Amino acid sequence: MLLKNLRIVTSTTLNDQTQNIRITDGLIAEIGSELSAQDGEQVHDFQGAYVSPGWMDMHVHLREPGYEHKETIVHGCAAAAFGGFTAVACMPNTNPPIHTRDVVEYIISKAKETPVDVHPIGCVTKHRKGESIAEMADMKKGGAVAFSDDGDPVYDAQVMRIALEYSSMLDAPIINHEEDVSLSRPGHMNEGAVSTRLGVDGTPGIAEEVMIARDILLAEYTGGHVHVAHISTAEGVDLVRKAKAKGIPVTTEVCPHHFHLTDEEVEKTNFSTNVKMHPPLRTQHDVDAMIEGLKDGTIDVICTDHAPHAIEEKEVEFNYAPNGIIGLETAWAITNEQLFAPGHLSLPSLIDKLCDQPRRILRLEVPQIAPGSLANLTIFNTDEQWVFDDKNVRSKSHNSPYLNRNMTGRAVAIVNKGQLHLNTLK
Repeated sequence: MLLKNLRIVTSTTLNDQTQNIRITDGLIAEIGSELSAQDGEQVHDFQGAYVSPGWMDMHVHLREPGYEHKETIVHGCAAAAFGGFTAVACMPNTNPPIHTRDVVEYIISKAKETPVDVHPIGCVTKHRKGESIAEMADMKKGGAVAFSDDGDPVYDAQVMRIALEYSSMLDAPIINHEEDVSLSRPGHMNEGAVSTRLGVDGTPGIAEEVMIARDILLAEYTGGHVHVAHISTAEGVDLVRKAKAKGIPVTTEVCPHHFHLTDEEVEKTNFSTNVKMHPPLRTQHDVDAMIEGLKDGTIDVICTDHAPHAIEEKEVEFNYAPNGIIGLETAWAITNEQLFAPGHLSLPSLIDKLCDQPRRILRLEVPQIAPGSLANLTIFNTDEQWVFDDKNVRSKSHNSPYLNRNMTGRAVAIVNKGQLHLNTLK
């Protein structure tokens, strides 16, 4: 195939001169401004859109096995492709959980026919119960790229210490859901002025920060790599910033909703359960801190924490609804609007956080746009106007705070596994 009129952007460069890319047998064969179509070659003209190495979301919930009424691997990969992601790493809170090698291999096998690479994250502890370490080495041999009990923290400090010591021998990070449950529960939103006014039990930011501080100290003590999942508080970002300055092996990620929305959405939407997630939406001060953390490099990765729930699970009273929203389809539009359009981050900086850093943290090869490289590409724009409505949801679930919202910027296609996947609006 020949992909025409693309502006190439990587984590280090942006070339505004349009180029054509020829792909043969899944490899980039040629790049040039004057390439013309050959006999039998498919030609796709992208009219000045950008092309970057394929994006990766290192924090998604595909729900399979066990919760296929919420999402399946096939549906989740369709949502990822629509959002511009050529790879995802999936969390282990499935049923059975991803705590043995056979489950890791099952997920990889199920994803083979999709255009998206799926990298399972294995459990830290058996059955995610937080009591004893799971078969981490065996899971890594089967394809696990990291370890986490996400959905719950590794609450026992001694278990976390052992996990870090063990994972450091495997050269894999521990991704912890940072929550001191004795401080956080039964909170249903951020603890603050809005929760007080609404009379809703709140989760204070310190419940997240206490666990981040503990894990930073354990990482310093053991030398193991801690990755802080879905950071959401200003103080949490500052803790990571100071740890990095000391050379402690800690990295972190943030979701678009945490650098966009605030806890005021609960009131504005009259308790819509589509603005209920964990960690909860915080204050404007916290949102501003997320953006600053992205700008100064404290926050390494933009991810989604894509968390599908069936309609009947979310259509209940706010306090009874499960936490979580889908995010794969809307990640680029929100990132574009909140970070690129205002000038907070350049396109190369955003590609670093969407493509390079997730793979570096997970010890995966970063795709290249060069002749001879595998064609692993995301094609996107920054100015297309579109509406994210029910027809354009590719996930099996529809629990998004962005439904029926006007969006700017869209991933129009991905290339991976020798396939071109075009994202057409319905």
